[in-house]
Amino acid sequence: MKIALVCSHGGHLTEILHLMEAFEDHETFFITYDNFRTINMDHDKYLLENIGTNPYKMFKGSLKILKILLKEKPDMIISTGSEIAIPAFFLAKFLRIKTIFIESWCRVKTRSATGKIVYYFSDEFLVQWPELLELYGKKARYEGAVI
Repeated sequence: MKIALVCSHGGHLTEILHLMEAFEDHETFFITYDNFRTINMDHDKYLLENIGTNPYKMFKGSLKILKILLKEKPDMIISTGSEIAIPAFFLAKFLRIKTIFIESWCRVKTRSATGKIVYYFSDEFLVQWPELLELYGKKARYEGAVI
């Protein structure tokens, strides 16, 4: 299975790197931000300009992500956040790519802005604290912490 790992370059990247053992038997590549942490990362990767909350950068990033997804044709997208997951998950719905979102471990009592949006586009939505189940709704699942 080919898996796109989509995340920002900070703690979200750290979280997904903790999961790499789970992807050993799969072909993976990253879609993340161009940053000192990601430049020398020893994984296949596509590095984008940081989207942040800028609508123009979100549109521009969406076009780049679309090109990557059409080229790579992943079977699944897995994300730990942040905003880079929004265009990836939105596009995945149209391209019929399965998606899994893993809410950040630091989200114990509140929903993330990204989580609030991608909840509706994700095929699987995992939280790492049981307290978040009632905040998100019945699509959310708690399987324990991934870190």
